[in-house]
Amino acid sequence: MSLGAELRALSLTEAIEQIRAGRFSAVEYGAAYREAAGRDDLNAYLEVVAVREGEQPDPSAPLAGAPIAIKDIFCTEGVATTAGSRILANYRPPYTATAVQRLLDGGASLLGKLNMDEFAMGSSNENSAFGPVLNPWDRDRVPGGSSGGSAAAVAGGLAPAALGTDTGGSIRQPAALCGLVGLKPTYGAISRYGMIAFASSLDQCGPLTRTVADAALLSSLMEGVDRRDSTAVGIPGGIAIPNRTDLKGLRLGVPRELAGEAEGIEAGVRAQFERALALCEELGAAVAETELPNAPHGISAYYVLAPAEASANLARFDGVRYGLRVADHQSDLTEMYERTRAAGLGPEVKRRIMLGTYALSSGYYDAYYGQAQKVRTKISDDFRAAFADFDLLVTPTSPSVAFKLGARAADPLAMYMSDYCTVPISLAGLPALSLPCGLAAPDDGGPELPVGLQIVAPAFAESRLLDAAHAIEAALGFDCAAVRREIGVEGARNG
Repeated sequence: MSLGAELRALSLTEAIEQIRAGRFSAVEYGAAYREAAGRDDLNAYLEVVAVREGEQPDPSAPLAGAPIAIKDIFCTEGVATTAGSRILANYRPPYTATAVQRLLDGGASLLGKLNMDEFAMGSSNENSAFGPVLNPWDRDRVPGGSSGGSAAAVAGGLAPAALGTDTGGSIRQPAALCGLVGLKPTYGAISRYGMIAFASSLDQCGPLTRTVADAALLSSLMEGVDRRDSTAVGIPGGIAIPNRTDLKGLRLGVPRELAGEAEGIEAGVRAQFERALALCEELGAAVAETELPNAPHGISAYYVLAPAEASANLARFDGVRYGLRVADHQSDLTEMYERTRAAGLGPEVKRRIMLGTYALSSGYYDAYYGQAQKVRTKISDDFRAAFADFDLLVTPTSPSVAFKLGARAADPLAMYMSDYCTVPISLAGLPALSLPCGLAAPDDGGPELPVGLQIVAPAFAESRLLDAAHAIEAALGFDCAAVRREIGVEGARNG
C-alpha cells in the first residue's frame, strides 16, 4: 500500500496523533489528500486550494496542519465562493466565515471548496449549478444534500473531514447516505457569520467526519460566542472529546411518529434501526417509546418557514454589487434584476423563493407563515415534554438509503420527504447526530448501502450526545467501506 493510501486510511484524530508522534509530517498528510482531491471523479470539489505560500503547518496546534474541505456556502477570503449557484460566479469574498477561520486558527489547512445544492436547497445534490455529486458507494446514486459534496469527499477518501451546513437535515441526511458521522449542533452553538444565508432561523454549520471523535474535535474548535453574529452564544462548558464505552443510566426515547409508526421507512432501514436499538439495550440503556404528536406536521411547516426566509435572504443577489450580471439588459433597472435572476438562479431556488414570497404576501401571512410558526412552537413543546422523561431520542436519519440519480427530480414532494425525520429537530433548534449503523439493500434493488441512526439531545447537550454516539459507534464497529475501497484498503467491517 502506498504512503498516500496509508495516510488516508486513518481517521483525522489518528492522523493528528501520528503527526505529533513524528511518524509522518503534516506536509505529507496534506499532500496525500491534495493529490487525491485532484483526481476527484465524484464531482465533489468545485476547487482544490493549493498550499498558500509561506504556510507552515504547526504540529502542536489542535489540528496539526490537517487539510479540511469546506462546503462552498462558507465565505473564504480570496477563494471563489458560489453557494452552488451561477449568480455568484467568480465571487471572491474579502473575508472568511468565523467557523472556517476558527478551524484555520486551530491549525487546519484549507483543502478545497465543495459542491452543494444551490443555496443549500435540496436533498440530493442534484440542484447544483455545477452538476450532481455522485455517491462513492454507488455512482448511480445521490450522496444526499445539500452538503452532498462534503459527504462524498469524506466517504470517497478525498478529504479527512469536511464542513457542511444543516437547515432541515443537510448534514445528517448526506452523512447517513454516505456512511459517515454528521453533527448538527444546537442552533446558536456555532457562528453563522460568513455562511451564506438560506433560512436564518434554521441554518447551522457542523462537521461531516468518519468518527465521532473527529466530529467532537472540529465542533469544539468552532463553537463559541461571536460578536459578529448575535445568535452565536456557544455551548456552556464547551465540547469534551467523548470517551464513554456504555450507555448505563441513559434513557433513550423512540418517537413513534418518526420511527415506529412513520410511513415510508424502507424495510432495510427499519431492520438496521431496530438492530441498533437492541444494541443500545445491550450497552445498558433503557429504551422505550415516546410521542412527538406534532412532528408529522414538520415538513409542511418547514416548507413555509424556510422558503419565506429564503425569499428575503436571496433578495440581495441582484447583479449590482457582486456575482453575475446579465449584459444584454436595457437601461431599466427592474429588467436587469429580472434577467440576471432568471439566468443566475436554478429552478428549485426559484420555486422556493416564489413559495416564500407567497406565504409572506398580504392576505396570506397569517394563514401560512403565522400558522407555520405556531406549529414550530408546538413541535418544540413536544420535544421539551419528551426530554422530561428521556435523556436522548433516537430515530432513523433518513427513511431510505441513497436513491438513484434522477429518481425524485421530477417530484419535489417525494424529494422533500427525504428529510421527514430530520426537519422537526431543526425546527426545534436541537442538536442531533447521524451515525452509520449498518448496511441495507434499497427497496428498488441494488447493492447494500449505508443506514444512518439519528440521535437527538436537548439544547446545548452536545457532550452527552457525542458521548453516547461514541459508545454506540464502538459497539457497532462500522468502518466507512467506501473510503477503504476508494483508497485500496481491504477488510472493512460493516456491522
